[in-house]
Amino acid sequence: MRKIPAVLAVLGLSAIGLTGCGIPAGYPSCPRPTSDTSAADLVKVSGETGEEPKVTTRTPFHVDSTSFGDIAEGDGTAISAKNQAVVLDLQIVSGKTGEVLVSTPYDGDLSRVNTYERWIQAVPAFETALQCATEGTRTVVALAPGDIEPETAASLGLGEKDSAIAVVDVQKVYLPHAQGSLVYNDALGLPTVVRAPDGRPGVIVPDAAAPKELVAQTLIKGAGPEVKADDTIRVQYTSVSWDDKSVLDTTWDGEPQSVTLEQLVPGAAEELGDVTVGSQLLVVLPASDGSDGGSAGVARVFVIDILGVDAAPAQ
Repeated sequence: MRKIPAVLAVLGLSAIGLTGCGIPAGYPSCPRPTSDTSAADLVKVSGETGEEPKVTTRTPFHVDSTSFGDIAEGDGTAISAKNQAVVLDLQIVSGKTGEVLVSTPYDGDLSRVNTYERWIQAVPAFETALQCATEGTRTVVALAPGDIEPETAASLGLGEKDSAIAVVDVQKVYLPHAQGSLVYNDALGLPTVVRAPDGRPGVIVPDAAAPKELVAQTLIKGAGPEVKADDTIRVQYTSVSWDDKSVLDTTWDGEPQSVTLEQLVPGAAEELGDVTVGSQLLVVLPASDGSDGGSAGVARVFVIDILGVDAAPAQ
């Protein structure tokens, strides 16, 4: 059995500015799709979620189209966006021989974070099979020929006409964007934040002078755990120039970033107080000499979504 190859290992706007406290900033639910033919009926999988599974099936095993079935259903956050950060454990078994071709360590290490999109790139069938799967779910996926990216399939020893079986444990799912209750702020003279259905924020900077001191506010109060000062957090953020209102930097075109709040915006944590997972923060950093890594003489506006806390690597 080989360890997981590198290609798998990496694997409309609404305003939310001045609003009343306690209004939920939620999104539509994510219904789990069903498969026409459940893969769970075609194979036997033993073992608990989070433990290395044992897969048994008659060989040769062959399917003409993807099917999947949940063996165990979790009740955590659902996978609902391609750029969402996740931690998966999986095992892929040859349909021809029943041999385990690749397996993650199943050691409880929650620091192996990749995006859902990276997994889809390696195994395109996961786009359907893991859609809206929740944290804590174990699903078995019958993979038809072509369901695995050709280079990855070849590295596993799968032929062009070979089927395979994947058992996937959804170990951790980060939020796709801020979720919680909108918080009332006195935003007089400060930017207004609007947000698209996928959570991507837009920033409306007023035609006024920028604050001369750092300003930090919580726009959405998340219901997740409190973030500690030294925690490494997974975030999506956008920074905008106060002067010309241009976007200076954004993670929304790529993947969530792993940082501390102090690294991202020095001094913001002290101003904000308690920060929880799911929160959206507005921070205005006054113009500086550029010694903090920013643009000299430019006041910057940050909108930061706190998606989750990164786990330390397993020892």
